[in-house]
Parts: sequence; C-alpha cells; structure tokens
Amino acid sequence: MMTSVDTDLIRVLGDPLRLQIVTLLARETLCTTHLVEETGAKQTNLSNHLKVLREAGVVETEPCGRFTYYRLKPDVIEQLAGQFAALAAAARANADTKRACP
Repeated sequence: MMTSVDTDLIRVLGDPLRLQIVTLLARETLCTTHLVEETGAKQTNLSNHLKVLREAGVVETEPCGRFTYYRLKPDVIEQLAGQFAALAAAARANADTKRACP
C-alpha cells in the first residue's frame, strides 16, 4: 500500500506567514485587521496569503459588515496530519524491510 501526502497543501502551509496565519486562526476567528496587527504584515501581502489559504480550502470566510472574518477548517489540517501518521505507521511496520543491493 502506497501512502501519499498532499504536497500542494504542504507547499501552501510551508510559507512562514501562512503558517503563522493558520496558527493564529487555530486559536480564534479573526478579521483581516486583527491578522495585520498580529503578524505585522502589510494588508495587501496578507490578503494575497489569505486568498491562497482560502483557495486551498484551509480557511473559510464569514462576512461581517465591512469586515471579513477568517476561520480555520480543522478537517483539512486533520487530513494532512492523518497522511503523515500513515507514513509514520508504514515506516514503523516496515522498519525491518530492506531491499538487497545488486
């Protein structure tokens, strides 16, 4: 059985600012203004990163007047964690499997 990991999602989460955003959103739902304050990033830069996270399905939005709130979708993170857990289980199960050298 081959175990695969979602490389696109890893790439999305691999950016330091996006990972910081995800970490902040794991604690609470925040609007863009809060995220600018918390990260120190410029509004336009932050908006671009939020768009990438939204398109990857990592966050969802909630309009609130003239503000947009962002919420982390935990199922996406759990799915990725499960893929890594499956890799670790496969490595553990095959620890004594060694291919002979030619």
